[in-house]
Amino acid sequence: MRASVILLLFGAMLVAQPAAAYDAEDPANCNGVDWNDEHALVVSTVTASPRVNFIKSPYDDDFKAESCPAATDACRRKSYLVTGDLVLTGRTRGSFTCVSYQATRAKTRPIWTTGWLPSAALTPLTPTAAPKMSDWIGTWEQPHGDIEIKPGGIGGRLQIEGEMVVPTARDFHTGVISAQVMPRDGAIAFLDDGWRPFETKCDSGCRVRMRRVGPFLLVEDNGDCGGAGVTFTGLYHRK
Repeated sequence: MRASVILLLFGAMLVAQPAAAYDAEDPANCNGVDWNDEHALVVSTVTASPRVNFIKSPYDDDFKAESCPAATDACRRKSYLVTGDLVLTGRTRGSFTCVSYQATRAKTRPIWTTGWLPSAALTPLTPTAAPKMSDWIGTWEQPHGDIEIKPGGIGGRLQIEGEMVVPTARDFHTGVISAQVMPRDGAIAFLDDGWRPFETKCDSGCRVRMRRVGPFLLVEDNGDCGGAGVTFTGLYHRK
């Protein structure tokens, strides 16, 4: 009996070995776009017609999609985007780009779909090069979050106040941004309350960038502006 139990345990270890070898940092995996201190996010529009399917990462299909991403039927996911959809684009791998798609009109909670898309199906959008002060001012919103930008800061700075509420299974997590900032080089960028330069090197603090892209306010943060899982990153509509 003892020998049988040992053999069963050994067999279970062998079966579990591939899953244990899973590496969340594997560059073949697309978990969505990441914050980068040096480079701003890029918004791209889907130009494929009439639609383009997401492509799997190796961890899909219970970690059985080892050959993905690739331009094969086996790597094609059922989820797709259509012409004109906007995505946040991250790093590339071969002929594919890692993207995050936000359902900006969702009524219940922010809904994100992440995965690889063929780079040829995407066209980057150019942010507004020199927004006027009036281009920033207003109340900008997305599901469960809004950001108000108004004049009145010291020395002509803009006053920025934002709040994000992310529901969880039993509760909710919140995030807040509050800063006074002077736009520069077509962007708003700040660390914490805006009185330290955005470029300040430190290991903590709420770091935020904003740009105008078409009718949207593109916001990205480093994940340190609220509770667990809270981020202001996304595209906002003017209210």
